[in-house]
Amino acid sequence: MISASRFRLAATPFLFILLGVIYASWAARIPAIRDGLLLSPAQLGIVLLGGGFGAVASFPLAAGLVAKFGARRAAWYAGLGLIVILPCTALAPNMSLLMMTVVGLGAGSGCFDVAINAIGTENEKAAGRSTMSLLHAWFCVGTLSGSLLGSLMAGMGITPFVHFLGASLALLIPLFIAYRALPPDHVASEKPHELFAIAHGPVIALGIIGFCGAVAEGSIADWSGVFMKDHLHVHDGVAPLAFAGFACLMLLARLVCDPLKDRFGARRVVSIGALLAAIGIFIAVLAVNVPVTLIGFALAGAGLASVFPFMFSAAGRHGSTALAAVATFSYSGGLIGPPAVGFLTQGWGLQVGIAFIGVLAIGISISASRAKWLE
Repeated sequence: MISASRFRLAATPFLFILLGVIYASWAARIPAIRDGLLLSPAQLGIVLLGGGFGAVASFPLAAGLVAKFGARRAAWYAGLGLIVILPCTALAPNMSLLMMTVVGLGAGSGCFDVAINAIGTENEKAAGRSTMSLLHAWFCVGTLSGSLLGSLMAGMGITPFVHFLGASLALLIPLFIAYRALPPDHVASEKPHELFAIAHGPVIALGIIGFCGAVAEGSIADWSGVFMKDHLHVHDGVAPLAFAGFACLMLLARLVCDPLKDRFGARRVVSIGALLAAIGIFIAVLAVNVPVTLIGFALAGAGLASVFPFMFSAAGRHGSTALAAVATFSYSGGLIGPPAVGFLTQGWGLQVGIAFIGVLAIGISISASRAKWLE
């Protein structure tokens, strides 16, 4: 019989897995939902803008939930919201309603993300050692699993609604078990603090890294499947494998990021990794064939793996104001990135839109090499 302590140890990693599964499930079925509603690239970009807007707008709500109820209950409430809203995205009969549901999905994801990272921070304090990178690796486990599941569902001809409903029902009971397994919240009254902070001085370099990293990750998640389908004419079951490869190599790379940081330093690891990501993106853009394109997106995942763990770690060492500023930059990148690729695609084609991500990766590399606070 599994002890309560084992459930408690597994609870936080599962919450990161759950977020990854929902995130990747949505991303995997974007091509099918787009085709079902006959959306143009610009229209799809506007819909994706709704998800980013929901995430950014949820920042004050997430902070309020954690402050009032504690991270554990905030994660429970936000998780329930995600489980309910995911199937609703597949029921939208037109672009306007789809955008409304995607805004809700983004808001739920933002609140859940803040809550589980707060839980992860408390776990680090209790353990007396760094564990956040490993938790983000569990998120990659979720995104990889969600991508592969999406590929399987699409390949079997299962509709997005049935896929999303099944995933939500499967996640509901484990979410409740994880919630019950976590220790009770101890909510302490805190002084009012800034929900949004303006970056200045050395924080700007970290903010640029976070912004570009969020643009790159979000755009690859939302557009890689569309790129595979439109340029390589693959089946709906094959299109999600691009993001699956991206998530898989990101997961494997995050397992070795900490030793690499200890040996070579964070600046060098992030800078070289971002160059690797740029190379992978430019390989994918060529669309030579399916295997080569999948390898390109996978290399991008490996190259971007160290960006967020090291960036947030560096910002956190310089206080909550720096961390809030960098987080605001990152959420803004997630808001702007996918629709920006959509508008580039509308005007110059999807290859130009994907190539733009490679240019951003080069920007990450340059910023990382000059960001003294990253060490």
